[in-house]
Amino acid sequence: MEHHFTGPSYTIGIEEELMIVDSDSYELVNAIESLLEDAKAVESDHSAGEIKPELMESVLEIATRPAANTAEAGAQLRALRREVHDVAARRGLTIGSAGTHPFALWEDQRIASRLRYRELVNALRFVARQELIFGLHVHVGVDDPDKAIHVANGMRVHLPVLLALSANSPFWRGDGTGMASTRLPIFRAFPRVGVPPSYRDWADYERQIEFMISSGVMEDYTYLWYDVRPHPKLGTVEIRACDAQTRVEHTLGLAALIQAMVRELCEHYESGEHLGEYPWQMLDENRWLAARHGLDGQLVDLPSNERVATRDLAHRLVDRLREHAQDLGSANELDGIDDLLSRGNGAARQVVVYEANHDLREVMAEIVAATTGDGETEF
Repeated sequence: MEHHFTGPSYTIGIEEELMIVDSDSYELVNAIESLLEDAKAVESDHSAGEIKPELMESVLEIATRPAANTAEAGAQLRALRREVHDVAARRGLTIGSAGTHPFALWEDQRIASRLRYRELVNALRFVARQELIFGLHVHVGVDDPDKAIHVANGMRVHLPVLLALSANSPFWRGDGTGMASTRLPIFRAFPRVGVPPSYRDWADYERQIEFMISSGVMEDYTYLWYDVRPHPKLGTVEIRACDAQTRVEHTLGLAALIQAMVRELCEHYESGEHLGEYPWQMLDENRWLAARHGLDGQLVDLPSNERVATRDLAHRLVDRLREHAQDLGSANELDGIDDLLSRGNGAARQVVVYEANHDLREVMAEIVAATTGDGETEF
């Protein structure tokens, strides 16, 4: 399999899936094609990155170009959010960012007119049609294929903490779900999602992927939607565990933490150390606990096999990785993680707004304001 794990190491790219909503009602609007057309008509060299469609016409994706650190990536991300906000405003629309839209119905959403998405719906039917969720994906460059496999294997332990920090989807179809991340059980219906298998090395990964492709169950490795995966075409390890974040500062905090995690695991590989081996069931159980309780619950600390407060586990991890973030030029963005730990994740903030008046449109108004940076907001 062709790959581009050639470096430079630790470059970072960020992808955000955003909602397209009406500026007055805050309902989702099937408008991606017109927004893409308007964006192309705007005089711009698009140096900040890309604006792309997603599965549904009420969703758009923004993606930065590879950056050396989160400060550089943050400048691109803010520019992209401004650009799509301005383009949407010309049509009486705006954008919002969270793991789910609080009251939208998947039945009202159109599938984007792209062959990949139509074939996906044809293959997965209802499972694909009801996937009205929004995620944050972070790519980190790695300079060796075996090292990339080591990093992907090692990241599996960190997925629950990343989900707990990023949980931002407590409402679904006009109702509170009791989950901090409702996005997780919705996406869980897809095949080839969640905690991935571990691979012995790059050659083992190649064999397993080729087996699945030759069997006809998938066209290529991009049909593996695991929470972490090697991305050979880009030469990155891609972390897909996080809900979309409302505040850009939280997106950048998570990206800085992920970049530091990858660096630690790369150095772990370079020193010849071996990863701990833990039952897949426990990795998956921690992921469930993070989705259910967010930062307010407990996770199993796998090395000790003891239940630990999720906040304490996250604090411990951030403290350990802060020096890596400093070396990478991304330490300032870790302030976003400190804010999540002290003031709560997006799910907790949405619930606070909702409890005031039991009004999900008010929740959505706050999400939009914090996404676009327009005015003061609870978020």
